[in-house]
Amino acid sequence: MAYKAPRGTVDILPAQSGKWQELEQLLRTICANYNVKEIRTPIFEHTELFNRAVGDTTDVVSKEMYTFEDRKGRSMTLRPEGTAGIARAYVENKLYGMPEKLQKVYYMGPMFRYERPQNGRQREFHQFGVEMLGVESPYVDVECMLMAVTVVKALGLKNIQLHINTLGDQESRDAYREALQNHFQPVLNELCHDCQVRYEKNPLRILDCKVDKNHPMMKTAPKTIDYLTDNAKAHFEKVCALLDDLEIDYVVDPNLVRGLDYYSHTVFEIISDDPKLGAGSTVGGGGRYNGLVEELGGPQTPGVGFAFGMERLMIALGDDHKDEEGLDVYIMPLGSEAKDLAMQIMTMLRANGFTCDMDQCDRGLKGQFKSADRFHAHFSMIIGDEEVQKEVVNMKCNHTKEQVEVPLENIVEFIENHYEGDHDHE
Repeated sequence: MAYKAPRGTVDILPAQSGKWQELEQLLRTICANYNVKEIRTPIFEHTELFNRAVGDTTDVVSKEMYTFEDRKGRSMTLRPEGTAGIARAYVENKLYGMPEKLQKVYYMGPMFRYERPQNGRQREFHQFGVEMLGVESPYVDVECMLMAVTVVKALGLKNIQLHINTLGDQESRDAYREALQNHFQPVLNELCHDCQVRYEKNPLRILDCKVDKNHPMMKTAPKTIDYLTDNAKAHFEKVCALLDDLEIDYVVDPNLVRGLDYYSHTVFEIISDDPKLGAGSTVGGGGRYNGLVEELGGPQTPGVGFAFGMERLMIALGDDHKDEEGLDVYIMPLGSEAKDLAMQIMTMLRANGFTCDMDQCDRGLKGQFKSADRFHAHFSMIIGDEEVQKEVVNMKCNHTKEQVEVPLENIVEFIENHYEGDHDHE
């Protein structure tokens, strides 16, 4: 039987992994600039966590989760998103008791959703996200949005636009929920089965429906902004004022509700018309979720965050990423004694911080030089029987084509002098 990777999963081969590392390093650098620290949570959690946090009326929970029973019959789920696990870790590890009230964390790693695979979206996909927990402030909302915009701009995406909306506080949401139910009640039997369920449990999800998106009542649905309390309105107005001050272009989009139940107040998405992604593509998004930590048994804790699908970011990164750095030295032994010596030299060079490899296939010089080219080696080190006897090696610089005989005890000094401080080797 010929085994294949499961549908909706892909192998990231060595030829592509360098580009992934480049993206990951770019994201880590931005996080360091914003003083956001990494958090790593389990890839699977108790199923109840996602039911409570994400909401059982969402497509993620009702249709897309990979859920299984462990050997003790407990229901476990491969994480479909990152925020719920981080909120759980925040409560369990009492991060609310840390001296710094605002805890800023990021994560990146695999997530799992059972949905139809398509370009940039797999069943096992990778997500980069940021969560800022502990402070309810429009300034934190804006810092979060600013960070998301920074990521997209760093990738070189063109024609990006920040779409924002507000769902308001709990009082605003309650009033809006009632208005939505009144609006959709006369046509409830015309809506899909999922929307009829959402009508009772969370009517906000109706606005997110893919099946009924063209129903006439969608266009005339009430807007969240008309049902805000004074406090919620003031919060959103301050968010807009701060974005104006920072000269960040944005659009207030009253139809933006986001797909998960835990959102409140500010929600946002970044839309791009860059040809690499296709017109009107959502690159990523997020928002504020002030009730989530309490829902999971923690103290009252405001939070705001965002997430990007990393496969989408890889498409945005394009193919013009820099080539991986080449090897410092590729060693070419000719004969068994030369191979013994090559092994010793390679181990010594690596211990001194140089990147190197050697031929293990007993090929001739021509084949070995081809490998040196493929590995973008700075030096080719040639060792034959004569070099073994004389206790020297032949060092060929593959850029200048200069070839020099170097005594064994001078190899490290020779390489360091040649780099003239360009490489930080210890």
